[in-house]
Amino acid sequence: MNAMNTQPICFYHQGKIVQVHGSAPTRSVLDWLREDAHCTGTKEGCNEGDCGACTVVIGELPERTDVPTGAVRGLSLRTVNACIQFLPTLNGKALFTVEDLKRLKAAAAPAASVDALQPVRHDDLHPVQRAMVECHGSQCGFCTPGFVMSLYATYEHHQACGSRPSRQQLADDLSGNLCRCTGYRPILDAGQRMFDLPPVALDTAPVIEALRSLQSAETFSHAGFHAPKSLAALAALREQHPKAQLLSGSTDIGLWVNKGLRELGDILYIGDVDELKRIERRADSLWIGAGVSLEVAWRALAALHPSLTDVWLRFASVPIRNAGTLGGNVANGSPIGDAPPVLMALDTQIELRKGAATRKMPLTAFYIDYMKNQLQAGEFVQALAVPPAPAGQQVRAYKVSKRFDCDISAVCAGLSIVLDGDAVKDVRLAFGGMAGIVKRATAAEAALVGQPWSQASVEAAQAALAADFKPLTDMRASAGYRLQVAQNLLQRFWLETRADQPLPPHATSVWSVMPHLVAPE
Repeated sequence: MNAMNTQPICFYHQGKIVQVHGSAPTRSVLDWLREDAHCTGTKEGCNEGDCGACTVVIGELPERTDVPTGAVRGLSLRTVNACIQFLPTLNGKALFTVEDLKRLKAAAAPAASVDALQPVRHDDLHPVQRAMVECHGSQCGFCTPGFVMSLYATYEHHQACGSRPSRQQLADDLSGNLCRCTGYRPILDAGQRMFDLPPVALDTAPVIEALRSLQSAETFSHAGFHAPKSLAALAALREQHPKAQLLSGSTDIGLWVNKGLRELGDILYIGDVDELKRIERRADSLWIGAGVSLEVAWRALAALHPSLTDVWLRFASVPIRNAGTLGGNVANGSPIGDAPPVLMALDTQIELRKGAATRKMPLTAFYIDYMKNQLQAGEFVQALAVPPAPAGQQVRAYKVSKRFDCDISAVCAGLSIVLDGDAVKDVRLAFGGMAGIVKRATAAEAALVGQPWSQASVEAAQAALAADFKPLTDMRASAGYRLQVAQNLLQRFWLETRADQPLPPHATSVWSVMPHLVAPE
């Protein structure tokens, strides 16, 4: 496959189309910005998509992305972490960094006297930057460009629809940006203040014109990186080259390169396949293409089951959810992945494709052992199919982690129950973090089916969990802690769903109890 023609990477940056020749296929957007474009405003912090110092904004034509809302004057904008995005994934897109917001052109100050520095002219700053200055939202300043870009995306989206975000919405949008200095309060103040300042709007017309000129129906190939534009082309390439590395959002594979120093060989990128970025309501299911971003997929799942909203907001961060895909999260097969337990609780089917042939199976049957699954050579995940909810179904998802936002789970539970009167008609209890794979607690389920949904039945199911799982002790939690937490989550599930005194879905949710919760001031 390396013999295919190598094309330059073409994208819009700083008012013009940039062409990059001869770049390594796994060179990060961050490295290109700092080392080649000399745009050093974007910082390297963790180099694994956690701290947000490298946050940039990607622009795409709405028809080329899965974002159902958020188009800003004909352009879809989303934040991503530049440190784990490979440069070839920018082909045909627009890249915006903190330098695009900077309009201040102060004269150089004489070196001999600090007093000779000209004062900051606030009128030369973008409202986001000016608000950060006025609200003292920056101290050491290292993380500030990332915060500014996350706030900039929020600013553009809300300006486009004439709305203002709540303080909690701002906190959600900044979940992927960490700061060691300010305590976040002044940054949230700046997020509110920026809408009080004279508006500045991105002129999207030249960006859209440039992006339209870059569109092509042909497979893009650059130095072993191959991005087919159709599902048929992807299936053909995958069947011909079964050992090529499939790439979607790079939220995990990017760490293989940055932290594990792995060589990936040939790469098949699915991010340009429009058919995989669709969500369709079919007669038998909600069909979610494997290329649908985590943000959009979780939004759709939460629309079906509002009780999933908390786990949606706590699933990684906004930039990670914007880049990562639901299909990638499922195919990855991590035993601490947060999507599989929820999808198993919803009785989801996984749709696999090889060439022109497709097959389906329950997601519960997909995982065989640690990081092993049912995929055959040349096969890939095409979609997830979520069936309609049975009458009376109640669903909950719980995530337990050391850090509330943007952290990996110690235990994640997806739980579903259908009652017939006061008896358990059907129950699905799926857990992540409890074994080498995400799986259902079959012994606990058997202890509940046909029994009254009562405290005594819950206690029997809690005892049965010890037969279902023998969890490990690691840096996130001990085996005993994990088992106790899983048992406690069953208790919570009963308290929220029991027939005699059910609690509303979010009654014990921190977002509902304290809707204005932010980091301590």
